[in-house]
Amino acid sequence: MFDTLTNRLQSAFQRLRGKGRLTEDDVKEALREIRRALLEADVNHAVAKELTDRIRERAVGQEILQSLSAAQQVIKIVNDELTALMGGGQAKLANASKPPTVILLVGLQGAGKTTAATKLARYLALSEHRRPLLVAADIYRPAAIQQLQVLGAQIDVPVFAPGSDVPPPEIARRALDEARRGGYDYVLIDTAGRLHIDEELMDELRQVRAIAEPDETLLVIDAMTGQDAVNVAKQFHEQIGVTGAILTKLDGDTRGGAALTVRHVTGCPVKFVGIGEKPDALEPFHPDRMASRILGMGDVLTLIEKAQATINEDDARALEAKLRRNEFTLEDFLTQLQQMRKLGPLDQLLGMIPGMGKLNKNLQGNSVDEGQFRKIEAIILSMSVKERKNPELVMKSSGRRVRIAKGSGTEVRDVNQLLRRFDEMRKLMKQFSGMGKNSARALSNLAGQVKGRSTFGHPGSGKGKRRR
Repeated sequence: MFDTLTNRLQSAFQRLRGKGRLTEDDVKEALREIRRALLEADVNHAVAKELTDRIRERAVGQEILQSLSAAQQVIKIVNDELTALMGGGQAKLANASKPPTVILLVGLQGAGKTTAATKLARYLALSEHRRPLLVAADIYRPAAIQQLQVLGAQIDVPVFAPGSDVPPPEIARRALDEARRGGYDYVLIDTAGRLHIDEELMDELRQVRAIAEPDETLLVIDAMTGQDAVNVAKQFHEQIGVTGAILTKLDGDTRGGAALTVRHVTGCPVKFVGIGEKPDALEPFHPDRMASRILGMGDVLTLIEKAQATINEDDARALEAKLRRNEFTLEDFLTQLQQMRKLGPLDQLLGMIPGMGKLNKNLQGNSVDEGQFRKIEAIILSMSVKERKNPELVMKSSGRRVRIAKGSGTEVRDVNQLLRRFDEMRKLMKQFSGMGKNSARALSNLAGQVKGRSTFGHPGSGKGKRRR
């Protein structure tokens, strides 16, 4: 997401970095590029103009123009203004003083309400340690109730579904009674949508809202619809009164304009963003972190949070001990690979690391995709436990490699390539494990080895030796 916008903004900033002190014309030219980039990202034209006007007002002051670090200060101003545009700080979910907290999810058909309800329920159950209850109040879309029941079973969250013959307002009333009896903390009501906004839809939502008296009315918006998403949000807010939004499909080919402007146009904060189809692909929306990502400065905090939620601390300590003893095996490699897959797609992880945006761009089309992960996993799982713990057995036996290739449905060259890369990685890890008093020497040797390779695991020109 935001790839085009990020590239255009970085191009504009690069022109500023090449100068010593900035003139007012330098800033104006950069602002023209920034405004053009925002419009191409499907940001509302009035919002783009207002944003660039605020940046100009702050950036054209004499103190900044006469500073040798003017370019960095302009970037900071853009970062601050983007953050303010998206809401400033994180908008958290309401928490009723007396349970249950009721969340009503509304939106057009196809926006992803049912999936978003499931993701939010999982987030509340695992991240907030709450007891949510999903409510199937969409009685019109074929199989909507069954879909919610299936998704609820996948995340082990109960679903209240009295049936398609019960009117949605009555479903809401019964669901609240069930939640009070069962001691649930949150009630998430999945409502029906339409292909467009009509009076029948709004009238039914008003009835459900009157009975449920929700603490939160969250509008689920498909970010792929661009500026249309903002118009939909505005109409729902005027007729129903929403308190926040969930933007879905931000992992797709979206230009990001909706994420940037929905708060400004409607006054309703974006509270969560969907970044995939899986139940765990939902993130709280942090305007400051999103602005940092857009400007290509990474999002280390989110990356750390993902790692903390995925990686077991005891396992990490055990792995460290193995590295120190040089006992890293293919079983350990497989475990680390599976943990990395849980963190998310590789391109998303690279986008969170400061300075890695350019590398991520270069990897497009050549990065390790899900199919390659599965191939590596299949090769390792086709080995015996003894072979995984002692990779040298496979390295020294062509017969074993042929058997493993047949068992995993791959070619022998795939097995050879995996073993070669694993061996190179283990050697590099040995360098790290030996660091102590001689850490500087180890780092120097490691840098020399990396320079001497054109790609990881393949010999390069050999010209990367450290000069004395």
